[in-house]
Amino acid sequence: MQFFERHEGGERAVLLHVVSRQESRAEDLTEFRELMRSAGALSVGECLASREAPDPRLYIGKGKAEELAEMVRETEADLVVVNAKLSPSQERNLEALLHCRVIDRTGLILDIFSQRARSHEGKLQVELAQLTHLSTRLIRGWTHLERQRGGAIGLRGPGETQLEMDRRLIHERIKQLKDRIIKVRRQRHEGRKGRQRSEIPTVSLVGYTNAGKSTLFNVLTTADAFAADQLFATLDTTLRRIDLDVGQPMVLADTVGFIRHLPHELVTAFRSTLEETLEADLLIHVVDAASEERDRQMVDVEKVLHEIGADTLPRLTVMNKIDQLEHGAPRVDWNEQGLAERVWVSAKTGVGMDELRQALRSRLAPAKINVQIFLPVAAAGIRAHLINEGMIVSETWSEDELQPGWRLDISLTEGRWAQWKKHFPTLADYQIGSVRPAEKRVVLADMLAADGLHH
Repeated sequence: MQFFERHEGGERAVLLHVVSRQESRAEDLTEFRELMRSAGALSVGECLASREAPDPRLYIGKGKAEELAEMVRETEADLVVVNAKLSPSQERNLEALLHCRVIDRTGLILDIFSQRARSHEGKLQVELAQLTHLSTRLIRGWTHLERQRGGAIGLRGPGETQLEMDRRLIHERIKQLKDRIIKVRRQRHEGRKGRQRSEIPTVSLVGYTNAGKSTLFNVLTTADAFAADQLFATLDTTLRRIDLDVGQPMVLADTVGFIRHLPHELVTAFRSTLEETLEADLLIHVVDAASEERDRQMVDVEKVLHEIGADTLPRLTVMNKIDQLEHGAPRVDWNEQGLAERVWVSAKTGVGMDELRQALRSRLAPAKINVQIFLPVAAAGIRAHLINEGMIVSETWSEDELQPGWRLDISLTEGRWAQWKKHFPTLADYQIGSVRPAEKRVVLADMLAADGLHH
């Protein structure tokens, strides 16, 4: 559904970047150019302006606006993209002066998202965000707003302007989209309940866009999720189950990347997708270790996590792209409790993946119990299942003439033990002694030292 009339072009664009005199924000301009490239626009000019406070009418001063208009004419640009959030009136006033379309940073990001959405849920969320943004900007692009329904035979009444009708249609569509997204959210919730019942932990990849999350996801899961050197290459959440070790599965979620000044409309619309992050047992914060802006990008990610309520979740930071560092080498950084805090890797080359898997095994290992059972020969099938899941700590053979069998010491979580007893009811009869807490597991530093991985 197209809500306002536009030119079919719009590929030739002039960039308007406004900074204050106190802050150059050159990194914002670099990111802005990358956003334009990701949107598929051809940059034909850049206009830089310095201003302490935005002009309420044009955002920039009248002199700079006339300079921008001259650049638009000389470059034959179809579009001006402003690296800021404009009010609807500022957009309209600039369009009237420049005689071309004007979109702000929010509109640009929404356009990129609309290109990237592949799943049904992703398309619903992008459309919701676009319509929410558009609902305050309807007047732009319409040439027939003065038309009024009513007055003709069969249409007499109070009348309704075309603009009012279009706003009503958009609000009705927004309501439909919200209802559909609620339905999708329920389906996601059921999937999470199933994973929680089976005690399979969920790990969510988060990070600044283009930090290498999808590449890391593909390496860990041997999947083929789309990965590219561009902003917002991945939009739809992808889930894959992987086995860190025998009997230690996990679900890895690759989520949409964050960015500085992420539009509020997107955070709101993508809340159901971001719930995968909210419900995760562990967040892997993927950082582009080679970026000069990595510290600031990490702060921006933390701001978004705080906005969606995920800032208190356990965190493991993965410093990616060490292949681009001068002395980049895989290693694990430890906190005072002996747990992995940072892992330095290169998802592109695969370096550091062993360290990362060890770190994940340690961070996700739940508290376990030890149970002693005696399995007669007739229960050899249960023993085979226990071996396959790696739960047997020790085993001795009993030569008892009346009932030969195996005396086993097994280690598992309480929830898993309850599941096993439900699946194999005879296990309750085979249990000998009382259930007791498992011995404290070896911390990751000791595990890596034993494997020769500790640096």
